Amino acid sequence: MTKTAELDSFDQALLDEMQRDNQTPARILAARVGLSQSAVLRRLRRLRAEKIITADVSIVNPAVLGLPVTIHVLVSLVRGSQLADAFARKLGARPEIRQASYVTGGADFVLHLQVESMEAYAAFAREVFHDDPNVSSFYTYVAMREVVGPNRKDPPERRPVRSA
Repeated sequence: MTKTAELDSFDQALLDEMQRDNQTPARILAARVGLSQSAVLRRLRRLRAEKIITADVSIVNPAVLGLPVTIHVLVSLVRGSQLADAFARKLGARPEIRQASYVTGGADFVLHLQVESMEAYAAFAREVFHDDPNVSSFYTYVAMREVVGPNRKDPPERRPVRSA
């Protein structure tokens, strides 16, 4: 069982700010969360050391890169977990896939893809799903717009990070 992190209200506020913009200078973070700059830097070092912050990343707008179509796919395999590792390796080699999760429930995998067009997705589906005898079914969901997330058009509302 994984140990739950002990986060106080300052840690939670700091994580909330970092998730919004991880390049915010420590002096500005300090003013926003009510701590000194040195306390903010100490806490950030601890949050990284304890793997509460696991990465500092830049979120890229896929439409600007020519990948305006977001697709989510539920994939079921013929024999489930017996084939999951091989299928996961196959997915890892595909640049269209931004995220893939092995899941419980009615499907074996949930995929998040970014593609240039529906034609590009049709070619992907033929290669990855139709041509694979181990795929028993897949369900495609085309995103019409992002309502929560880093690439939505309206500014995000401030949602604090909650500790477990």
